[in-house]
Amino acid sequence: METRNDSALMKQVQAGDTAQLAFLFERYHVQLFQYVLQLSRNRTVSEDIVQEVFFRILKYAASYDPGFPFNVWLYRMARNAYFDSLHKRRQESSGFNFDDLAGDEPAQEEVLARKQDSKLLAEALDNLPDDKREVLILSRFHDLRYSDIAQILKCEIGTVKVRVYRALKELREKFSELRGETMYDL
Repeated sequence: METRNDSALMKQVQAGDTAQLAFLFERYHVQLFQYVLQLSRNRTVSEDIVQEVFFRILKYAASYDPGFPFNVWLYRMARNAYFDSLHKRRQESSGFNFDDLAGDEPAQEEVLARKQDSKLLAEALDNLPDDKREVLILSRFHDLRYSDIAQILKCEIGTVKVRVYRALKELREKFSELRGETMYDL
């Protein structure tokens, strides 16, 4: 979801015009917060990490290559900041609620069913191993292309495709299990 202006703004930040970082912050802070929240399941930690990411943008501005997609560089930085934070703080996190990310309200008759399914899906996602949860968050909730995810995770596109497939399969199994269904019921 990068615009051509991202690279231009980052070039200005590199040149010392740090006020341009405010535009990048406005454009990306919500997406980054949601990404980190989905990984950490802790609102306070997520807010801290987003702040850390924008601090790192200033600190490591010289390392940005304008030929490299800005959003990929940004997500990689957010991922690194999350894992750095995870190593520093092994604390119990609060539960993640998909309702925090909900956009449009569904029709009233569907609200209860969707809330229940949403809670079960969140629980199933929460029960996935970190690597599988992360690849689903990037591909399904942040709509990143597999090529971008491959750059963020520093792996091949084929590896991303396999990871997404396996993660979706495991998520589907866990969701069905939580709903009390067998895989044959689907």
